[in-house]
Amino acid sequence: MKKFHFQTPTGIHDVLPEDQEYFRKFLSVAREIVEFYGFKEMEVPILEEAALYEKGTGETTDIVEKQMYTLRTKGGDVLALRPEFTPGIVRAYIQNGMMNLPQPVKLYTQGPLFRYEHPQAGRYRQFHQFDIEVFGETSSAIDAQVIQLFTLILKELKFTHLIVEVNSIGDSSCRPYYKKLLSSFFRSRANSLCQDCKRRLKENPLRILDCKEEKCQQVKSQAPQTIDHLCEECKRHFKSVLEFLDEADIPYHLDPYLVRGLDYYTKTVFEIFSEKPVKKIEEDPSQGETEVVTRSALAGGGRYDTLGKILGGKDIPAMGAAIGIERIVALMKANAANLPKEKPGPQVFLAQLGELPKKKSLKLLEELRQANVQVAESLGRDSLRVQLARADKLGVAYTLILGQKEALEGTIVLRAMDTGKQDIVKMDKVVEETKKRLRKKS
Repeated sequence: MKKFHFQTPTGIHDVLPEDQEYFRKFLSVAREIVEFYGFKEMEVPILEEAALYEKGTGETTDIVEKQMYTLRTKGGDVLALRPEFTPGIVRAYIQNGMMNLPQPVKLYTQGPLFRYEHPQAGRYRQFHQFDIEVFGETSSAIDAQVIQLFTLILKELKFTHLIVEVNSIGDSSCRPYYKKLLSSFFRSRANSLCQDCKRRLKENPLRILDCKEEKCQQVKSQAPQTIDHLCEECKRHFKSVLEFLDEADIPYHLDPYLVRGLDYYTKTVFEIFSEKPVKKIEEDPSQGETEVVTRSALAGGGRYDTLGKILGGKDIPAMGAAIGIERIVALMKANAANLPKEKPGPQVFLAQLGELPKKKSLKLLEELRQANVQVAESLGRDSLRVQLARADKLGVAYTLILGQKEALEGTIVLRAMDTGKQDIVKMDKVVEETKKRLRKKS
């Protein structure tokens, strides 16, 4: 009788010792960057009530309809292995009274997720993600900062040719009308859609825009675009997000059909890709070589201001994103590097007053990080008194104050927290001057 050998279930894989160093490298870099920007780590259970995802992720999403692992306990409870992080973190935010904490609340987590889908390269039924969420802040600056953080993590890991695909899908004021337009458009072309999309047309026409079938992609390319049907508030918010990305030197491409595969998103949605030109040798030698661009999807997310209410609380402004670790590790293997050194606590606080200073702050924060100056900030706050109180509580040596006047003149105020003495410094000299003063104090 042939001896039986156990194997991992289909789509499930071992993370072997030779891969662990890449997992550790990724998590070290990701933690270092998000903690610099004020995020705190938390964990949520692997098992949750199945209804949490049915309500939160959306009953008509592929995750809930096709991919979720569910089980019934001996006590009759219907539970699910978590297919994504966001609904569980929102549940934890509400259940643990985090709305009573100073807002915004910035959280991150990482760990395994489970989806029953067709296994393929870089896609598994048990996989790992790194996830960040920001609660309690409506500012478009937060949307841009979440996008910026994942681009920074990828750049730190030596990923190149990064491009952000970004869109706005509106909110409850403007999306119902857009969905009616979309339904009308696809109904007249229903015979050209795949079977799944014919069903999606009845349940949620937005899901058709997320279909990867070639025949549906061709139909989609002529469909009404979300950005043409936004209300004034959503237009203003999205315009501001793009301005922040411009100021932070983050390359992006506007994809008017990007919706992502989850029902809870509002306003900003985005995905980050690595685009690499690859030389392809033609079959006919006389044709020589051609250059084609390969794309790897690396991360994605969006704003979800209504999910808190859907899950039994109230509307909570929120923005989040996740990155698949297995895919990153597969692309990292040729670029192993030493672990980053631990960083001390913040030495400097960056205070800003107004819209233009906020936009200038994103780039300045990154310049300070690259110069190894530990900085804290309250990007969503405008009150100087509140920001100085936080700076004092953190015990920083200096506060950089950027107001409307300074932003226009290319200057910044450098305030010594122990004496209250203030000096005006040119913006292009502030990193160098701050480092010089910190050296004198050490």
